[in-house]
Amino acid sequence: MKYAIIDIETTGGRAIRDKITEIAIVLHDGQQIIDTYQTLINPETYIPYGITQLTGITQEMVQDAPRFYEIAKDIVQWTENAVFVAHNVRFDYGFIKEEFARLGYTFSRKQLCTVRLSRAAFPGLPSYSLGNLIQHFSILTDARHRALADALATAELFEMIMQQQSGVEQARQFINLGIKESRLPQNFNIEKIHALPEECGVYYFHDPAGNVVYVGKSINIRKRVAEHFADPTEKARKLQQRVHDVSYEITGSELVALLLESHEIKRLQPSVNRAQRVQQFPYAIHTWTDEAGYLRFDVARVTAKTRTGLHIVSEYPKLGNAKGHLTAKVLQYELCHRLAGLQNGKGTCFQYHLHQCQGACAGHESPDTYNARAQEALAALSTIFEQDFIIIDRGRSPDERAVILIEQGAYCGYGYINNDEPIHDVNELRHCIKYYSSNPETTRIVQRFLSGNAKVQVVKI
Repeated sequence: MKYAIIDIETTGGRAIRDKITEIAIVLHDGQQIIDTYQTLINPETYIPYGITQLTGITQEMVQDAPRFYEIAKDIVQWTENAVFVAHNVRFDYGFIKEEFARLGYTFSRKQLCTVRLSRAAFPGLPSYSLGNLIQHFSILTDARHRALADALATAELFEMIMQQQSGVEQARQFINLGIKESRLPQNFNIEKIHALPEECGVYYFHDPAGNVVYVGKSINIRKRVAEHFADPTEKARKLQQRVHDVSYEITGSELVALLLESHEIKRLQPSVNRAQRVQQFPYAIHTWTDEAGYLRFDVARVTAKTRTGLHIVSEYPKLGNAKGHLTAKVLQYELCHRLAGLQNGKGTCFQYHLHQCQGACAGHESPDTYNARAQEALAALSTIFEQDFIIIDRGRSPDERAVILIEQGAYCGYGYINNDEPIHDVNELRHCIKYYSSNPETTRIVQRFLSGNAKVQVVKI
């Protein structure tokens, strides 16, 4: 097996924003160095002073250096049929992949991280940074934070790991993403998994006839697909027996991936999926205010005819789901089980005697005090959006954004716009929206996403 041990220097730490200033490639056969390649790169942008202090690379040094597109073919040729090795491979691989993406090409190689290998080969060290490992193992180097010097140091570290008793086997396991090839389905190999993108999106497993047997979503499609076959679970066994091929759709936005996954599971009804297959939601929590002024809840089976007379809060596929969700919120906000339709009869409810109800059922708590907590429970239970808005999230590429439309109380669909398109007028965005049917699950997906991503951009309509 051939290894391309790579180190790069950059103008900063974010591949989507910063550029490469130097690259070095050390070809290795697992025992010794075969050849080396090194060049400065003109990043076509400003090199921050702090980066120059760290690397010694100045603006003048890269002024006449080749631009990335001029050495892109060299990188392809030097890494062809080789495993891409780096210390913290996600950083180096991510920058090179992003540079190729700017040129309109997809760069894909098997990867191996010497940080992970070092942890496995030399457990218990206080630090696994390249600098500390160089010091710990007395690796000679004369120019830290220069690409070739760091690549050669990584190569020496790599040799030390491979000389360990289990070094070669550990490397093979990491390259194979932790998958035992015996667990892969027929006609499915490691190369097919390595060819998958490390992007956010939805993936589809197909049987030999092309039918979809499983739909999933991940922020890293390649990693998630690999995990399916690395885990010795019952689901993995089913997939091993049924899967023949894999396809995917990149979404960029995790929220779009979640919404698309939910839609596709309901549309395709894949045999291995269990969650989100339900298409009917006949049970609902609804609310009203009684003659005494208390906000009441109840669970009912609704039809198209009966729902028009109800103030519906949320809908569920099963009666148990509705009652379970309502019970949890009643306990959380110390509401009355009888006023919430969870206990029949008159007088005080049973929970009042357990000090889990503050006495609205006995007239010991005023409607105003009770309703303040009931309104909080209502907000927590609701799968109806009170206001129209759009969510702006990351797109499938650096020059676009995802747009998710919420209108008339529900999720409507999503689309993509260029970064320079205005977002203040929703009517101007409708041309890019692909409309989907809404259901209580899609509403909960949006709600959970917004609650866990406070910094996401929301534009009210």
